[in-house]
Amino acid sequence: MCDLELCLFTVCVCDLELCLFSESEKVHTFRGPHWCEYCANFMWGLIAQGVHCSDCGLNVHKQCSKLVPSDCQPDLRRIKKVFSCDLTTLVKAHNTTRPMVVDMCIKEIELRGLQSEGLYRVSGFSEHIEDVRLAFDRDGEKADISANVYNDINIIAGALKLYLRDLPIPVITFHVYSKFIQAAKMPNPDTRLEAIHEGLLLLPPAHYETLRYLMMHLKKVTMFEKDNFMNSENLGIVFGPTLMQPPEQNALATLNDMRHQKLIIQLLIEHEDVLF
Repeated sequence: MCDLELCLFTVCVCDLELCLFSESEKVHTFRGPHWCEYCANFMWGLIAQGVHCSDCGLNVHKQCSKLVPSDCQPDLRRIKKVFSCDLTTLVKAHNTTRPMVVDMCIKEIELRGLQSEGLYRVSGFSEHIEDVRLAFDRDGEKADISANVYNDINIIAGALKLYLRDLPIPVITFHVYSKFIQAAKMPNPDTRLEAIHEGLLLLPPAHYETLRYLMMHLKKVTMFEKDNFMNSENLGIVFGPTLMQPPEQNALATLNDMRHQKLIIQLLIEHEDVLF
């Protein structure tokens, strides 16, 4: 088969595959390694590895997509993991407004860690953070992250950052990333806040609620700045790249955007009561 015939054949096959799925489900090419959120097995191939649902963000094998309920409510028994699972998919599966990882970690940190020096900046032991990840993936909301098991609060803070960093779609989604970056570049403070607020309204409900709750928490962290030495600027440096990732992996653009990412998170923390 010549190259032209091969290309035409590939196009025909892709068109046929697209017809098998609903309008919200499209054959998708994922960046980097990706796992099916239905069966938890690896998606093989370099292109068109699986199907992406634009409604709920579910990423699955083509065959698995036929088994996912049409209302985008995945069967909880089929969700094999918590970390690296799409945020919208996870909250719909558990029928919550936010991921229980975020709720549980923040509750634990506010219980015993707000005065911890360098909170979120100081790293916990990576192997212990990995233990927390495995506990959530294995036990879900029954995972024990109390001081009896993890005395160092930096482990819990590290696990929360890992969860947010490993989301396949960041909390501030790829779709609105450029809008937030443009807002950060605006010289007028009032116009800038207005643009940020407009960007927040474009976020999917689960992303909006997760970001709102996290900013409320980080605002509390800044209230203990005399003890933990973490003000809104420091937290912006830590959480900027965690919550915001550019749609295209360009090292130079990413480097240039870091100060804007920091500023956005800093403003979200400082003006949490106005923006949300």
